[in-house]
Amino acid sequence: MRKAIDNSLASAHPTPPPPLVLVANDQEWSARTLESVLGQAGFAVVRAYTGRQAVDVARRTQPDAVILDVGMPDISGIEVVQLLRSEVGLSQSTPIVMTTAGPASRALRLEALRAGAWELLGEPIDSEALLLKMGAYVQSKREIDHVRASAVIDPATGLYNVRGLARRAKEIGADAARRHSALACVVVSPAGDVPESALSNPEDVSRIVSYLGEVCRESTRTSDAVGHLGHLEFAIIAPASDMAGALRIVERLQESIDARPLMFAGEFRQLKVRAGYSAVSDFADSTVDAVELMLRAATALRHARPAEGKELTVAAFDDVGVRTVK
Repeated sequence: MRKAIDNSLASAHPTPPPPLVLVANDQEWSARTLESVLGQAGFAVVRAYTGRQAVDVARRTQPDAVILDVGMPDISGIEVVQLLRSEVGLSQSTPIVMTTAGPASRALRLEALRAGAWELLGEPIDSEALLLKMGAYVQSKREIDHVRASAVIDPATGLYNVRGLARRAKEIGADAARRHSALACVVVSPAGDVPESALSNPEDVSRIVSYLGEVCRESTRTSDAVGHLGHLEFAIIAPASDMAGALRIVERLQESIDARPLMFAGEFRQLKVRAGYSAVSDFADSTVDAVELMLRAATALRHARPAEGKELTVAAFDDVGVRTVK
C-alpha cells in the first residue's frame, strides 16, 4: 500500500527536467570541457559552433541558460547576445554567461553587460565557481518563470490577463448567481482606420494595446473586470448588466475613443470599435458559467465586421446577425 501511495505521489509531482544549457563555442576542447563539467553536475547540454547556429538552436530549444564565447567565427558573441534577446526573445531572466580567452577586460565586460549578458568570464574558468553560479542563475530563472506563469496581471496594460480574467469571471459569476442578477461579457477590438503598416509594426501594436487598455479602464465601472485577451482584443465582464447594458458598454468605449484619436505617422486616425457580447438576465438560471460567457462573446466578435462612418458593429452570440448601433 505504501509503495502504491509513493508511486501516486511521484506521478502527481513529476521530477522536473534537468536544466538545459546551450554551449556556443567553436573551440572543441573548451566546448567539450564545459559540456563534461555541466553534464556531471546534472545539466543537459546542447552545442552550437557558430553565432548563427547558436541563435537557431536557442530559438528551437529555449534553453534555461547560455554559455557563449565572445569570439564566434561568423558574428561576434556580443551580436549573438543581442540577437538572442531581440530575435529569439530570450527574456532577461534567462542567464547568458560569456567567456573569453585570457583575462576579461573591464571594457569588454561592460560591453557584454550592455548587450544583455549576465556575466563575462575569462579563461581559465573556475569549474566549481561556474557550477555554483549556474545553479543559482537557473534556479532564479525558473522561479521567475513560475511567477510569470501564475501571474494574473498583463504587464503591457496593467489589466487582467487571460488567467486573471477567468478567475475573476468565476468570482463575479458566483456572486451574480447568489443575487439572481444579470451578467454580461463584451469582447472588443479596433476596427476602421488602422493602417496595415501599424498592425505589422511591433511598436505600433504595443502603442495600440496600451491605448485600448486605457480606454477600457476609463470607460468601465469599478465593479467590472477588464482584461487583455491577447493581441488587440479586450474583454469586459460586467455584473448587473443585461443585453442593453452590454451595448451601452460598447457605446461608452466608442465615445472615449472619439474623444482621443490616435496618431500614426504624424496623422490622427479615428479608430472604431467592433464588439461581440453575450449576456443573461438571471445568472442563477444560466446554463453556462461566466468563463463560457466570455468565450461566447469572443465567438460573437468573429461575426462582427467593421462598419463605415461613425457606426458601431456589434454581434450578439444569440443573434447570428449583426446589430448596428448609431
